[in-house]
Amino acid sequence: MKTEIPLSSPDISDLERELVMQVLDSGRLSIGPMVERFEQMVAQRVGTRHAVAVSSGTAGLQVILAGLGIGPGDEVVTTPFSFIASSNVIVHAGATPVFVDVCPTSLNMDPKLVEAAITPRTRAILAVEALGSPTHMDALARLAAKHEIPLIEDSCEALGTTHRGRGCGSFGRAGVFGFYPNKQITTGEGGMVVTDDERLADACRSLRNQGRATDRAGTANNKVGAWLEHERFGFNFRLSELAAALGVAQMTRLDELIERRQHVASAYIARLSGIRELVLPTVDPDTFMSWFVFVVRLSTDYIGEERDRVIQGLRMHEVGSAAYFPCIHLQKPYREKYGFREGMFPVAESAGRRALALPFFAKLGEREVDLVAQTLELMIRREDISRG
Repeated sequence: MKTEIPLSSPDISDLERELVMQVLDSGRLSIGPMVERFEQMVAQRVGTRHAVAVSSGTAGLQVILAGLGIGPGDEVVTTPFSFIASSNVIVHAGATPVFVDVCPTSLNMDPKLVEAAITPRTRAILAVEALGSPTHMDALARLAAKHEIPLIEDSCEALGTTHRGRGCGSFGRAGVFGFYPNKQITTGEGGMVVTDDERLADACRSLRNQGRATDRAGTANNKVGAWLEHERFGFNFRLSELAAALGVAQMTRLDELIERRQHVASAYIARLSGIRELVLPTVDPDTFMSWFVFVVRLSTDYIGEERDRVIQGLRMHEVGSAAYFPCIHLQKPYREKYGFREGMFPVAESAGRRALALPFFAKLGEREVDLVAQTLELMIRREDISRG
């Protein structure tokens, strides 16, 4: 069935088409000036010295872990309430993810629980800005500094968001953005590492490019035979010039895109605030939100099966919706490898059972927001009636 109101939709203009055609006409489709231009734009916006374009946000996290030398025997404190990639990279590095529960309002890691989880084997804190919210990120940065371990900031959902005037991605030793089509900006697939650490930035440039030595611009040096010489084990995580062209155009339009997303979020809040069965997103007063998704939670009166039926009902009425997020520690590979079970992280589990994403993108109109709200309210009422 075709979804009348999709869950997400990228905002592509003539500028994106123009820059993509420039790259096609140039004949240079990889390791070129468009990638460097995109990197400079993101670094300037975030307020960091360096930016390193990669093929995805996941790839960005992976090169940071490798660049920091994190591997077997190490522990990384992180959240169970996230997209699974933020923990998968820890496992792939050979390290152990150490989960802590989240704050019930922000859905980010509780700093007190993070500190209690730090051991002599802890090599990093990998903090995710859940649903794009940076709450507690400054506290986690102070905690990382206190224990002399790096904070890795997963900002894949928070480009353009600031907290107390500081850009997301700039709180930790390094931050990462993702540019999947549902993000604030998109390159189709792609990501960006941002950092003030020059040595780490150089390591990430090399790691994304099969471990080749790099010059200051991040391209392989031009010594005879250098392309086939490698200084470390690396990955093929480069971002193409075509993807970077999309990124440059989207960064040029970022303020416009954020303003549109804020308007949609405000329309949702105004329309849904009277529905007592819903918990709406909480925005810290010191935060300027760029809004990645719009996720609501059913109240604690509801169970996961009822939330799932609400989602199914929305879809049957051609309104996109999805569960957001199922907890990482309860997914099959984590249960099997580490023995995680239900009840270990109750706040995250409660949110994961009751949260659902509503259609959210820059071009969503108020008529569509009202239709989504009406349908959501109808599906909730249907659940209430079915209870008898």
